[in-house]
Parts: sequence; C-alpha cells; structure tokens
Amino acid sequence: MDNFKRHHRKPRGSIDGLIGGGVPPRRQNGPATGRRRPGQSRMGDEGNRPIGDFRRPDGFHMPGKRMDSRGSGQGRAAGNADDSKKLDTPKTERRTRQRDKRSKRQVMRKMMSTLLIVFLVGGGYAFGKGYLNILNVFRGGGNALALDENVHPSRLRGEGDGRVNVLLLGRGGDGHNGADLTDTIIVASIDPVNNKAALLGIPRDLYVQPEGYGAMKVNAVYSTGKNYNVREGEDPNDAGLRLLEKTLQDSLGIPIHYNATIDFEGFKQAVDTVGGVTVDVPEDLAVFDYMHYFGTPYTLDVDPGKQKFDGLRALMYSRTRAIGSDFERSKRQRLMMIALKDRVFSLGTYGNPVKVNELLGDLGNSVTTNFTTEEIMRVYEIMQEVPSDQIASVGLADEPQRLVTTANFGGESVVIPTAGNLQFDDIRYFVRNTLRDGFLEKENASVDVYNGTLVTGLAGRTAEHLKSFGYNVGTVADAPTKGMQNTIVVDMTGGKKEYTKKYLENRFGVSAVNNLPGNDIDPGNADFVIILGTNEERRLQN
Repeated sequence: MDNFKRHHRKPRGSIDGLIGGGVPPRRQNGPATGRRRPGQSRMGDEGNRPIGDFRRPDGFHMPGKRMDSRGSGQGRAAGNADDSKKLDTPKTERRTRQRDKRSKRQVMRKMMSTLLIVFLVGGGYAFGKGYLNILNVFRGGGNALALDENVHPSRLRGEGDGRVNVLLLGRGGDGHNGADLTDTIIVASIDPVNNKAALLGIPRDLYVQPEGYGAMKVNAVYSTGKNYNVREGEDPNDAGLRLLEKTLQDSLGIPIHYNATIDFEGFKQAVDTVGGVTVDVPEDLAVFDYMHYFGTPYTLDVDPGKQKFDGLRALMYSRTRAIGSDFERSKRQRLMMIALKDRVFSLGTYGNPVKVNELLGDLGNSVTTNFTTEEIMRVYEIMQEVPSDQIASVGLADEPQRLVTTANFGGESVVIPTAGNLQFDDIRYFVRNTLRDGFLEKENASVDVYNGTLVTGLAGRTAEHLKSFGYNVGTVADAPTKGMQNTIVVDMTGGKKEYTKKYLENRFGVSAVNNLPGNDIDPGNADFVIILGTNEERRLQN
C-alpha cells in the first residue's frame, strides 16, 4: 500500500510500528526527563500530545500507581496514609489528576491500536488480498519523465521524453498453444503535455531481427528472450520483455518506457468485472466466425453498430482472423482497448476501492507491469483529461500510407516493410512523427539548417533526420562560409523555447549560443539556426 504514497521515515520511539511519536529522551541513569528535544514544538496541553507519545517506558500503567526511579510500577498507591502529607498540596493533587487522565488516554490508544491490528489481520482480509495482488501486478522498474509534472528542461535525455510509451502485450497463457506468443502487441502512447494519446498496433507477423538472433516474427521475440536470453539471477519474463522492448525500440525508433502483459483469461475476467463494454463496430470490422475457447465451440457473430460485449465475446472478437488480414485484427484490438478505457473511466473504477479490489483479484495472476502504483494512478489522472476522440488508432498498414505488406519466406506468411525486408527507416519516420514528442509539439519551434562544411548534402541528410523526430525544419541550405569544424546551435528566441533548445543541445553535443557567428546568414523568422561542422558527418555515420 505504501506505493500509493511516498514512504516516510518512522519516528524513533514507535511502540507498535503502527503508531509513532516522540519518546522523550532519558537521563543516563534515571527516568525520562520530559524536556523538549531541540527543535521540538512546545505542546502546552498534554491532551495535544501525538498518539504514541508515551511518557512511561512501556506506554501503559494503571491509574493511581506511582513509578519508582526505574519506572517499574512498584511504588506505593497514591492514596496510602504515608503519602497523605505529600498529596495535600494543590500542585501534587493537580499532578495526580493529570497522571490519571494520561493513563486513561493511554488505555484508549492501546485499544485503538489493537482494533487497527485486528482489522488488518482479520477483518481486512479482502484489503490484504488486494495488497498482495498489487505487489504481484505493479512490480515497478519503468521510467518516463513525462509522468512528472513541470519537467525541467535540464532533465531531458532525448526526443521522446515528452511522451509516455507503454507496450501492451496479450498472450495465451497457461493452457493455450503457444502460451508465450504475444499475439496482441500495441504501443499505447500518451502525450501529457498536450492531452492526447494514440494506440499503435504492431502486426504479430511483422518480421524483425532481435539483436543477437536471426530474423523471426515479432510475436516470438518475447518467448525467445524468456527461454534463451536470461541473465544470471534474472526473471525469465523480464528477459523476454527486455529483448522485445529493445527490438521494438530499434524498429519503431521510439523509447518504450513501460510494459503491461495480460493473458487471455485475465482480459476476459477484466471485461466481466467492469460489467462488459460497449463498442460501436464499424462495417469493415464486423465478423462471423466459428471458434473454440479451451476446446469448447464458440460462434462469434458481430454485426455493425453499437453493441454490448461480455468478457468472452470481447476476447474472441479481439482474436479472430476469419475476415480480413492481421491488419484488421489489430484494428479490432485497438477498438476494444478504447471501449475498455471508456468503461473503466465511466465507472470511476480507480475511485472505488471495492471495484479496484475486484479487478486486482481478477488480474493478480494474469497481469504484470513495471508501473508502480503511484505511476499508474498518475496515468489515470492524465487519461481523465484525454477524451476518447483524442485517442488516435494508428496502424502500419492503414491507408493512405501503407508501410507494411505481406510476404512469404520458406512457405511462412510474414509482414515486412514495403521498403524491403528489415528496412525500417520509413516506419521510424512515420512513428516518430505520428507519436511526436509532446514538448516539441507544444513549442513547434522552426529550425533552419546550414551546411558549414565541404561535405555535399550534409544539410539535407541532417534535416531529414531532424524531421524524423518531429522537428519543424525550415530553410535547408549551404552556409556562405565553409570550413566549420564544430556544429553551432544558435537560439534566436532568447531561451523562450527551452525544451527544443535542450533537445538540440543534447543531439549535437553543444551548448547553444544566442548570436550568429557573422552577418552572412539571414535567420528570418527561425527560432533556431544550426550551422553544421564536419563533426556532424561523423555523428551521422555512427
């Protein structure tokens, strides 16, 4: 549960670990002094003392008892005759009454602590079960700067930091053929800066080449990593995810910040837990198919139009390939994801502890993610501000720009880039621009590129590279002066577009200057002017 809030250091002197307080300092060989510690506020009325701030060594003593110097509770009763003279002063009587009241308060505190423990251990069973599922589901380990509010430019590492990219995987799970094949691969990309999001579908038959392995379908990469790429002491699932994330980052040209994996049964149960989803099915995604679920025949009959899906129907609709190719299948999966998002948010699921516990109960053994609970709650907050009509559904085969096509290698049907097998440059350009960095999009700075070297075409190649990351490139030309050794980035805005400035500084490995080196370049309305040196050619070659 502490993942929902930041951990706080438990004060020294905590009695039971659940309630804490300031146990007063002791003399070397004597009882507690009751003095204030340095920096401790003056309490005034003892009734305002924090819970757990017990003056006695064991925190509990019966009313009417006096403590000896060891705090043992063996002193004489306050009402003994021998003490009558000691108690006949108003000051002593007042101290006795205060001591009795304090003891009663301590009894009440102990009772409340006991009740809390009973709730957590006994009556809080459902809560405890949900907590264990939280530990199982939200494992942590991902990282995205854009989840933070008010990201300072100095923290930027490179283009893509202005989005949150989540790899969503669906696999068969235990009991299915090819249990570790990831037949659903979607990149959910969130732009918190401009309140937008997109779902990028990856065909499961896309032919890729993971680092260190031969070419294979992308849906087999996770399984390959899990079985053959495990480092010493590493969880096999993490090894599979690591290899798949690296492969997709290389192929798509964007960073993957988080992942979430769900099996078929978990998806089915999640849809049922939220009471089903409503989908407005387009004409081209209607389908009729005879299917099987764990050996049981199932007829999938989905007409066009708005309709309700329970968990099983949603799962089968997402999996069928009876009509259309793998590309249409990816469209159906993205459609279902948006419908599930709408249902979860319409119910206010994350604001309902009972519903959260039900979902965790369903998903605890079916879902894993490297989000923390704090991060997933932040995503929930962000997505509340993103209307569903601002969630783009993006496919590599969607018209008018069809970037992939089918091919046959050795009798096996695969999907390859239209530019050629394993040629992903066009795909990287498309994905980076479609999922444009949020900071770059918001500032939309204009960038002029000049070639200050004798290398032919250097400005054009650099400009195209910048465009592939979503930069707004304007003038591309030769600089009047040649022979530049080192690239110069000139900020013509006076620091007003600080995110773009930091990205350019990181990319070219220089600190931006505020003035052009001479009068031979007219910057016009450009926000940034880049004059390339010969070091840029070496960087592009690498």
